[in-house]
Amino acid sequence: MFRKPLLYLLVLLSIMVSSCFKEDERITPHEPGNYVSDTVALTDLYKYQVYYSMFDSSAVSTNLKTTWDLGFESTTFGWRVIINSSNFMKSAYLPGQDFGLPVDTTGAAWLFNPSNGTADSLVIGKWFEISNDNDTLGTNRLLLIDRGVDEKGNPRGFSQLVVDSLKNGVYYFRTAAMDGKNPQSHSVKKQGNVNNILFSISNPSAVVSEPDNSNWDLLFTQYTTLLYTDEGDPYPYLLTGVLINPRFVEVAVDSISPFESVTFESAQSMNFSKHADRIGYNWKRYDFAVGTYTVNSDIIYLIRDTKGYLYKLRFIGFYKLVNNKVEKGFPSFEYQKL
Repeated sequence: MFRKPLLYLLVLLSIMVSSCFKEDERITPHEPGNYVSDTVALTDLYKYQVYYSMFDSSAVSTNLKTTWDLGFESTTFGWRVIINSSNFMKSAYLPGQDFGLPVDTTGAAWLFNPSNGTADSLVIGKWFEISNDNDTLGTNRLLLIDRGVDEKGNPRGFSQLVVDSLKNGVYYFRTAAMDGKNPQSHSVKKQGNVNNILFSISNPSAVVSEPDNSNWDLLFTQYTTLLYTDEGDPYPYLLTGVLINPRFVEVAVDSISPFESVTFESAQSMNFSKHADRIGYNWKRYDFAVGTYTVNSDIIYLIRDTKGYLYKLRFIGFYKLVNNKVEKGFPSFEYQKL
């Protein structure tokens, strides 16, 4: 006679207990995007710099590499001044010499910026001291800038440079010819949404900036790096490749997995780096015997873009048919959002 009440009690308890636990949340499988193939036109002389957005699958901005010489860091606390390594530029500090007079380069130690960006103001250096009023004031260091070469290998000349101060987001500096003639004073104002403000010594009125640093991921360009001899001695070399947006983008490299097998999940275990030259140039190789480039499509680059999306990318070509002639300088690639 007690069986039915007992049965009802057990049913009620089971309902109460089950209601205390949430139903397992369903995890939506990560849906990869479509494959995208694209080509960037640097041309056979590599005269362009192309800023590229992976999210938009397009070039954000393109400029001649000779458009600028100096880049002034534009972030809130930035102070670095860089040189345009795509022109094979270098710099030397000339202690004991004065701005506006002919300079002597005997014994000068010429420096190149490392391409990984870890010491990207080496050639200009820490040009300032902090005053008691927290002003950033220059130490009157005289630098001679070798402006490198243009796309045809022609020398672009020399310029004296003194960076005087950085006040209220404005850089103040001076330039003059190597013999001291044509001294000029300049100023460049920071913009908070770009990495660098770009300045041309030969055309000071044409102050330009990089694209908004949240809108580009890759920079297709020539750049200078340090290679090493078999004896371990460094020597500068001008290369053509890809740099990344060092503010937001990071890259990992996979040279083992097949391109099709790389997934969002497998990419999570990779070691990512923000070194500017993490993609670099060695996705292609020059064959001296036949005088052509060969692209290595087995190297896979995992790229986390400015918006936090993850992509896999590989290069598939470096040539294009232009006016019935096969020309180098057209890197082509394919990628997929994971």
